[in-house]
Amino acid sequence: MEIQTVKKMEKVAIKSSGIDFMRLGFALFFMAIVLVYSFATSGGVPNNVFLAIAALFGAYMAVNIGANDVANNVGPAVGSKALTMGGAIVIAAVFEASGALIAGGEVVKTIKKGIIDISAFGGNTDTFIWAMMAALLSAALWLNFATYFKAPVSTTHSIVGGVMGAGIAAAGFGIVAWGTMGKIALSWVISPVLGGIVAASFLFAIKKTMVFKKDKIEAAVKWVPIFVSIMSWAFVTYLTLKGLKKIWPTVVEIFTFLPDTKKPTFIVAALLGLVVAFVVYVMLRKIISNKAHNIENTRDGINQLFTVPLIFAAALLSFAHGANDVANAIGPLAAINDAVINGGISSKAGIPLWVMGVGAIGIAIGLALYGPKLIKTVGSEITELDQMRAFSVAMAAAITVIFASQLGLPVSSTHIAVGGIFGVGFLREYLESTNVKDEIALDREIIVDEKKLLKAYAGELKTLEAKEKKGKYDYERIVELYKMIDEEEEKIKEAKKHLKSAEKVKYVKRDALKKIVAAWVITVPAAAVLSALVYFMLRGMLLH
Repeated sequence: MEIQTVKKMEKVAIKSSGIDFMRLGFALFFMAIVLVYSFATSGGVPNNVFLAIAALFGAYMAVNIGANDVANNVGPAVGSKALTMGGAIVIAAVFEASGALIAGGEVVKTIKKGIIDISAFGGNTDTFIWAMMAALLSAALWLNFATYFKAPVSTTHSIVGGVMGAGIAAAGFGIVAWGTMGKIALSWVISPVLGGIVAASFLFAIKKTMVFKKDKIEAAVKWVPIFVSIMSWAFVTYLTLKGLKKIWPTVVEIFTFLPDTKKPTFIVAALLGLVVAFVVYVMLRKIISNKAHNIENTRDGINQLFTVPLIFAAALLSFAHGANDVANAIGPLAAINDAVINGGISSKAGIPLWVMGVGAIGIAIGLALYGPKLIKTVGSEITELDQMRAFSVAMAAAITVIFASQLGLPVSSTHIAVGGIFGVGFLREYLESTNVKDEIALDREIIVDEKKLLKAYAGELKTLEAKEKKGKYDYERIVELYKMIDEEEEKIKEAKKHLKSAEKVKYVKRDALKKIVAAWVITVPAAAVLSALVYFMLRGMLLH
């Protein structure tokens, strides 16, 4: 039997290692193509070797963004079973790449978040190129490490740490804008707390308006269109502000009725969201009213009504992420490309189509090859999610970013989404705490009562066994008492077991909480130290 078990384990291990080898092969093949293409198309440019190596690092970074960061957009939908893993990967890959290619923009800031002063490089192009290469490679290595240990971390914070570490190594501590770094550190607290509060608030509102009602169908006909309309407003506003900001002048040229501004204003974005929300409300109210007789008057029946909105949420979040965060992969690469081609250092750089393609395709490949690991972590290994909870997390992801950006608060989309998952989990614990307390009190009463009975039976048994002359009744009673004592001991054992499990009820896995928070806190310093080491290594290799 043991030999068969070992053989089965060997087969599983061989199959798993084969799949891992294939994944690695695909990723290396993509990076090799990028390296060869970059080298072949820049043959007449001085320092084209730098550009080819930087393109390789950029491809590696894009793959790791796909593996780690995209999970936040589709993880809740997969965990709630609104989407299958395969469906989520296809939707996320398509919309991430579309967001990057369609709305990624034509110009990118070379130094993300303005965390270092590029004038400190003193016009030394080579030093700047080495620093950007170190930032790219170190951020990618840190993301790879975090993905391996199933910790969803912020890619923005990874590249921020990389740029900061390489900048300090190249030009000293004075190069860093410490005020900006302080705001980023503040986001470690603000992002998850705001995300958790918003997600928990929406989940509580859904429970109060529908789940806790006797006639859930009537409540659903009234409230589901309202909640989905709010979601529509939030996502259209979010998409306009974050997903279309880089191509807004082009949008204005097509839709001439829009105000001619460089970026969409909050008022314009909110008004567009309101128009869409009204249309969604009218359509959805009619659809749900017509299908009311097919809806079960249960929690599960209400849950199903949030499935389609969740799929839209996953797609829109992926599009906005592709448009907004592709700069994490290609910002330093675009800076190196600009420095190599033009021989100077610029705070902004044009994005050649091939550079944007590296970011878009790399993110899609990373998601397809390595995304499932983090999608499972986000979707099911922090707390159990159903459609209502996942919907609340998606709402938090959009609404928190909108209001935080208007208030000037630094936030991380990764921290918001994961904070939202923690928020709905802790709300479940709070709502269940009363029932659990009642169960614990009941179990303790049962244990006390059963122990009293056990003590009485044991006393009677001792008295009967001590009698010198026993009659037929005495022997029958002794047998009966032994049986009753066994039953009481079994009841006490069961009550203690139930009490122990009731006292341990936790809907948020504490180990996951500790691991993720620790990864968040050390992301910037870890990427910075790694980047400084990589910078000195590159400098040493290229100077000799």
